[in-house]
Amino acid sequence: MKVINLISGPRNLSTAIMYSFAQREDLKVLDEPFYGFYLKNASLENQHPSQQEILQTMELKEEKVIESINLLSEKQHVFVKGMAHHYLTESPEFILDWENVILIRHPKKLIASFSKVIHTPTLNDIGIKKASELFLFLKKNERTPIVIDSDELLKNPETYLEKLCDLLNIPFSDKMLQWKKGGIPEDGIWAKHWYGNVHNSEGFTFQKSSSQPLPKHLEPLLNEALPYYETLKNNILTNS
Repeated sequence: MKVINLISGPRNLSTAIMYSFAQREDLKVLDEPFYGFYLKNASLENQHPSQQEILQTMELKEEKVIESINLLSEKQHVFVKGMAHHYLTESPEFILDWENVILIRHPKKLIASFSKVIHTPTLNDIGIKKASELFLFLKKNERTPIVIDSDELLKNPETYLEKLCDLLNIPFSDKMLQWKKGGIPEDGIWAKHWYGNVHNSEGFTFQKSSSQPLPKHLEPLLNEALPYYETLKNNILTNS
């Protein structure tokens, strides 16, 4: 059995992709299992919604999180939805044994959406720098990840998911294209702050956040983020 490791930034459609994989009967999805470890050990510039509750209820030791994921994968496929910036080490050797997928979105759209919850995000908050670093780390170790893009996915979700499943060597299921409104049992306790759009959806749809303007005070952050996005852009799996 394998671990499919989705490495994303926030507001990238990662939750919808987790919901998509949760419709399959042949795997178990995990929602940001390294979040507690990250909050305990990172140098944070912003308070996160439900931060204390997360710290009180989640496993805070990275090695124990890794162990639990690998134990689960002995019985079934595991899909890990995670944020790139939750990996605090430069060389997370443990992901070399996993099937890694990096999910990106143009940082202008990402930042505009993210700022609705955390109003003054930093480069570390949005994950694109770390995603770029993880891509280079995996490539250097001959484990080049699949890079997918949320806008490419939305052009034709069925075709894109078929291509992704083929690259992951798992069969595509049309159950991945829709889900019931509301949450899923695997939702993190932070879902009430972040997952409103997905809870109101029944499949992959364009969100209002895709067209909202970037606040002027966040233009410097966009300029910081763009070079890291460009590193990944040429490796995107296209939907054609």
